[in-house]
Amino acid sequence: MESTHSSLREEEARKNNTSGSKPGGWPSFPFIIATVAGITLASSGIWANLIVYLIQEFNIKSISATQISNVVNGTTNLVPFVAAIIADCFFGSFTLVLVSSCVSLLGTIVFALTASIKSLRPKQCINNGSNICEAASVMQYGVLYVGIALVAIGFGGTRFTTAALGANQFHDNTHHQTIFFNWFFFTWYVVSVAGFTGLVYIQDNVSWGVGFWICVVSNMIGVMVFLMGYRYYLPQTPRGRSAFVDLARVPVASIRKWKSQLSSSTQDYYNGAHHHDATLPAVSAIPAKRFRFFNRAALLTEGDSIEKSWRLCTVQQVEDFKKVIGILPLLTSSIFLAIPIGMEANLSLLQALVMEAHLGPHFKFPAGSLGVILLISTSIFLSLLDRVLWPFYQKITGKTPTPLQRIGVGHVFNILGMVVSAIVESKRLKMFHDANKSMSILWLFPQLVLVGVGEAFHFPGQVAFYYQQLPQSLSSTSTAMISLIIGIAFYLITALTHEVRRSTHWLPDNIDYGRVDNVYWMLVLFSGINFVYYLICATFYKYTKI
Repeated sequence: MESTHSSLREEEARKNNTSGSKPGGWPSFPFIIATVAGITLASSGIWANLIVYLIQEFNIKSISATQISNVVNGTTNLVPFVAAIIADCFFGSFTLVLVSSCVSLLGTIVFALTASIKSLRPKQCINNGSNICEAASVMQYGVLYVGIALVAIGFGGTRFTTAALGANQFHDNTHHQTIFFNWFFFTWYVVSVAGFTGLVYIQDNVSWGVGFWICVVSNMIGVMVFLMGYRYYLPQTPRGRSAFVDLARVPVASIRKWKSQLSSSTQDYYNGAHHHDATLPAVSAIPAKRFRFFNRAALLTEGDSIEKSWRLCTVQQVEDFKKVIGILPLLTSSIFLAIPIGMEANLSLLQALVMEAHLGPHFKFPAGSLGVILLISTSIFLSLLDRVLWPFYQKITGKTPTPLQRIGVGHVFNILGMVVSAIVESKRLKMFHDANKSMSILWLFPQLVLVGVGEAFHFPGQVAFYYQQLPQSLSSTSTAMISLIIGIAFYLITALTHEVRRSTHWLPDNIDYGRVDNVYWMLVLFSGINFVYYLICATFYKYTKI
């Protein structure tokens, strides 16, 4: 049924394509990018100011609000990985993006209702010197968390699945895929800037309700444009089963045959040839020597048969498993790279709330818009890399920088950003305690610029690396790998923040009486050690030919 449905859809797509050309390629690009723009504007309008919304409208203490934000961000970034598996196995990227965008639309509506209906949120704090705050009721928290859950699932399901859908339109041209990824992230960052500025300004200066209803409209437009481009999309045939099951079979089969002696003959390995007797010779290449223990999974031994799938795997499945194993060290390094970035984002926002935010007599910089500095710097540098630096590098060296080289440069900028963050916070605390003065919020800009430039290097580099190096059976999952990394990182940030608060006095609810600078110096040390670890992993990694 799955394959029949996919064939019918492909035939229908080709018939409806009025241009007479095959689906996919650049004709699908405007629709996918426009969808990314609509969904991204909606998501950035909610996530950018979430911590401030929780503090001001639901009377949640600052560090607790950041912890909630960490859990929400972690969930939002884990969902794409699950969605990618579902897309690969059962429904394809198109269906997943459509369903997820509709779920996010419901979530944005619920979120807008919490801001528009007074009974759905607690009364504001009474600032009469005692700062009396009424806690939200169970019902109010329930509605809030339902909205957050729907938005997290919806936005999470669309983000990297859309990237996979776009990359699949250029499945036979890695150069065009690279260009698509650059434009995907450029659009993502530029539109996020609009959300972090315009929508946050509306939420702070007009009303939360108006800002959130704009998110609803943006999400709705994204869904409509996505459907309009249906006939231009290259259909994706789902596998019908999880590729992770095939990968899990490899170590099981290897362990079950651990006593078997490996052979150097191609006839002794199974390649999935179309015969029903697995004991017959199969024409196949010999599995690579790397991680050769797992070659036993494809080794033909007495008692093997195709029906015993947990005892016999194909050579291709073995090699796919080895690819995943080879990438794991770099994946862990990427998780450790994301931890300082996430913590710096949360701490910078809390710093902004207690710093002098007035820029001139008439304008106050919204704390929730602080992330726009990072987004702008990343967007500008992405364009600079794509149009100037990479062509210049290629002209000088005759080569294009590898994804791992780009990620390594991102590590360096990230460390520099943490160093600047620590120095600025030390100066801020000194001004507050010695002169009782508030430092200007402008002092936070340099560290955000450095982290943003680092993201321009390592973020697209990681997406391209995982897409190109993971097995083709994990195409959607590979683009969601960076999301999995960020999701795990945010959960680890929650645990790390809890441990810092338990073991030290660095992170009180009022950070003016804490030592956030020490937290930043801790992140500098953490990032430095991780960079050395990354260099070791990258040095020994062997690229898979694409």
